[in-house]
Amino acid sequence: MGNKPKLKTHKGAKARFKITGTGKLMRAHGMKSHLRRKKAPRVKRQFDRMIEMSDTTKVRVKRMLPNG
Repeated sequence: MGNKPKLKTHKGAKARFKITGTGKLMRAHGMKSHLRRKKAPRVKRQFDRMIEMSDTTKVRVKRMLPNG
C-alpha cells in the first residue's frame, strides 16, 4: 500500500538542542554572545553549561527532532 513519508529532522533544532542518554532535552543559555566584559566571571562560566528545557517547550522541540 502507500508508504508514509520520512520524518525530517529540523537542522536548526539539531544544532541548538541536545538529547541526553536519559531523554532529557538540553538547551544553551541566551545572552552570552556579546557584552561579556561587564558580566561576572561566575556568570560567564554558567553560560558554558547547558540546562534542561522547560516542559512547555519540550513538546515542540521533540516534534522537530523525531529521531532523537
